[in-house]
Amino acid sequence: MKLADLKCIVTGGGSGMGKHFSLALCRAGAKVAAFDIEEKGLTALKGEAAGAPGELRTYTVNVADEAQVVAGVERAWNELGSLNALVNNAGIFRDGLLVKTDKATGKVSGKLSREQWQAVLDVDLTGPFLMTRELCARMIDQKVSPGVIVNISSVSRHGNMGQSNYSAAKAGLVADTKLWSMELARYGIRVAAIAPGFIRTPILEGMRPEMLEKMVSGVPLRRLGEPDEIFAGIRFIVECDYFTGRCLDIDGGLVL
Repeated sequence: MKLADLKCIVTGGGSGMGKHFSLALCRAGAKVAAFDIEEKGLTALKGEAAGAPGELRTYTVNVADEAQVVAGVERAWNELGSLNALVNNAGIFRDGLLVKTDKATGKVSGKLSREQWQAVLDVDLTGPFLMTRELCARMIDQKVSPGVIVNISSVSRHGNMGQSNYSAAKAGLVADTKLWSMELARYGIRVAAIAPGFIRTPILEGMRPEMLEKMVSGVPLRRLGEPDEIFAGIRFIVECDYFTGRCLDIDGGLVL
């Protein structure tokens, strides 16, 4: 497949890496449906995409809400004249240790809450499940082929302290990538994943300099990755028609 041939949904498409992916695809000539929960980010995205050779449409969708996903996919399908690609990028953090103790007394002072756990699982794992299910059901029913799904996982899928919820979701997403690739291959739909390391986004750039420096010191390449380096992985997956069921680690050699 070629980037210019894509009619692609990008979730979390109004900010961070998702915004970069939406713009890069649109500038490559693709038709892009950017889904995001924040309407303000989508409005800014439309302004930045003006004049690009592709087409950009925006949709306010919470990927953890089944009804919104069903309605959003249907609307994007109708307005773009079908769809053949999806980048499952939307994600959130609700970090916390499983059990936290008071340094002075050694007593338990906090626990990772059920709400923290569930919020991340809902967006980062259930969201991709709902999006992939709804898009692929339509593609199969309408005999749209070839197609490609790109799941954005994380280096944290190997397990990162303070991220029980996020690590579980991102590990599960890679497992589903392999599973879905086998189930959907007969329909001409490929499924692959990318596991970014520490990437230059507004969230990381907002960290205290000493914290960011400590984080980067663990990366063999001694720097943050750039969003365009992750997009290079998306381009490879889209354009290499023999790639499916695998996860690309784009993390500067980081080992957690």
